Amino acid sequence: MGNTHLLTLVAVSAKTLRLRVVQQGKHGLASEIGIVPRTWPEPLSLADTDAGHSTAIWGSHKIKIEERPWRISIEDDAGKLRQQLRFDPSTGAIHFEIAEGPLFGLGEGSHPLNRRGTLDSMRNGQHEPDLATYGTRVPIPWVIGATDTWGLFFAHPWGTFDLSGADGKFIPSESTPTRDIFLVLADTPAELMRECAELTGYPHMPPLWALGYQQSHRTLASRDEVLNEAKTFREKKLPCDAMIYLGTGFCPSGWNTGHGSFTFNPAVFPDPAAMFRQMHDEHLKVVLHVVSPPEDLHGEVGDTGEALKDPSDAAVYWPKHREVQRTGVDGWWPDEGDELVPASRLARNRMYWEGSQLFQPNVRPFALHRNGYAGIQRYGWMWSGDTRSTWKTLAGQIMDGINVGLCGMPYWGSDTGGFVPTKEFTAELFVRWFQFSSFCPSFRCHGRTWKLRLPWGWDLGSYEPSEFTSQFAADILPKPEDLHNTAVEGICRKYLNLRYQLLPYLYSMVAEAHATGLPLMRALWLAYPDDAKAVATDDAYLWGSNLLVAPVVEQGATHRATYLPRGVWWDYWNNARTEGGKEVTRDVDLETLPLYVKAGTILPIGPVKQYAQEESKEPLTLRIYPGADGTMSLYEDDGSSYDYQRGEFRRIECSWNNAEHTLTLKADTSGRLPITKVLSIEAVGNPGSKRITFSGKMISIRL
Repeated sequence: MGNTHLLTLVAVSAKTLRLRVVQQGKHGLASEIGIVPRTWPEPLSLADTDAGHSTAIWGSHKIKIEERPWRISIEDDAGKLRQQLRFDPSTGAIHFEIAEGPLFGLGEGSHPLNRRGTLDSMRNGQHEPDLATYGTRVPIPWVIGATDTWGLFFAHPWGTFDLSGADGKFIPSESTPTRDIFLVLADTPAELMRECAELTGYPHMPPLWALGYQQSHRTLASRDEVLNEAKTFREKKLPCDAMIYLGTGFCPSGWNTGHGSFTFNPAVFPDPAAMFRQMHDEHLKVVLHVVSPPEDLHGEVGDTGEALKDPSDAAVYWPKHREVQRTGVDGWWPDEGDELVPASRLARNRMYWEGSQLFQPNVRPFALHRNGYAGIQRYGWMWSGDTRSTWKTLAGQIMDGINVGLCGMPYWGSDTGGFVPTKEFTAELFVRWFQFSSFCPSFRCHGRTWKLRLPWGWDLGSYEPSEFTSQFAADILPKPEDLHNTAVEGICRKYLNLRYQLLPYLYSMVAEAHATGLPLMRALWLAYPDDAKAVATDDAYLWGSNLLVAPVVEQGATHRATYLPRGVWWDYWNNARTEGGKEVTRDVDLETLPLYVKAGTILPIGPVKQYAQEESKEPLTLRIYPGADGTMSLYEDDGSSYDYQRGEFRRIECSWNNAEHTLTLKADTSGRLPITKVLSIEAVGNPGSKRITFSGKMISIRL
């Protein structure tokens, strides 16, 4: 590109092209932040033409490189322009085509869902006013063009995205000799997500318990309170898998002795190992909150030599966790870190993943992060930070979860009910948020005045401890007369039970995410890219491939309007059949979240459990929703180890022939776990069911 910059083009795959521009005479950046390490192919050969420009062939695409102005055009085999990038040497800006239609991406906390018309400085952390509604900003420089199914990932440098004009613009925040861009041109949204995963990593396979309900705590009174509250979940038959404890520093009395310390608070955890054994006997995992990482955290937990003299190296910081984890801790909640640069944020994500494996090599780790970067899906989970308890926030979190999934991160959730109470924090808002969270990957209650985050917290007669001044509590928090609500616990139990009954479906979708990069909360665009109304939907989403979730986000709502894409849909609650391709309105009472099932769905429904891996003698139900052909890949493994990587899993391939009303089951022979499974087969609209024992041999059942 002239005499000042060197351009190299690398065909990463048939769908992904790398464009790297380095200023002549200067060293380019050596590594790509967020990109899975690999050996790159040789650059494409460039051929000069008589017209004064260069060309290159990239699979079925033709690349044209012009120098005045510096412009790179990519056409498909039909001659259609798929993308064009222009490099401005005076500003370092990269211009790209955005054509028409929605633009998605740019990470957590960005808004609206369609990013067209926005200017984003990609500033990380918790910043008002957006924090209140949209949560923590975790920028990821990945932008998607929904209409033509393209994606751009800017590996270097950090900067500003300007999507407010006729073309897109990426403006570096500081001078750097490198412009490193990955362009993805896909045929389908699913293909785009797979290419994104090839670049930044496929989602990890989490432990099964992490998909269960997690109860978070703040100020604790005593050892007895800790253990009695855990026991109450079991006595009340409220399913739960994990207890999470905040650290002292963010509250007067947490699990440790001070902000960022690794010493247990003797007032509430005088004998942590014994207490955690008691919780484990109740089949409850323990997760602890940690803060104050080194400001320039870097390196890996396995570093040696001179690195061990550097207090900011992961190999030095991580061992501080060892004695705490030995008491029986099952997971971590790394908070703070807003000031960390992208490389340090990702190093921290990786540290909790690889460090936990040093302690327990064959146990899948769990860590819930507030900060991260592209690639965090390889290592951990995210939550949206310190949001406010408002109806607008609830609506904003739906959009946020959808967009985070499009950025390659499927494991996400929010503080159920919002973190900071407002006058809008009522039993109704809590219930509606709880319903939404039951259809989020991370299902967790947390926030100030934490006892109102318990499923039975609205019937205690008191919210203490409030963790606010007496004046704030008097002005904002619920009145004592509002804390004798007997309905909340029952509604929470209903959605807890449903979450656990749907775990076989959810875990199968997790296995799909692990293999394909598809998220769990799915934008309707992923399945219906040619439906403009579906593409624009930001208040409803697909849960996996077959369920459409429409959370209620209006106070006092008695009905909920939802756009259903084309095809037949079934109401999960009453089995009413509805034609899609239009907006439908459903009556709702407080205990109803509209949930629709796509025709052709084979929905695995398990028994109600009190924890994810509870044994049950009840059969697994395969419920068929007729009206179209359909398939389902039912996946199982031990839910905790890495043995699945050695083939220790089972997968049953299920297919429904709607014309013949026949369900066919066959085993995936790549899995080595034996299959002897009792199944109850039923079809919506047909009376009765059939009970079979499937032993791996292909079988067809007519209903």
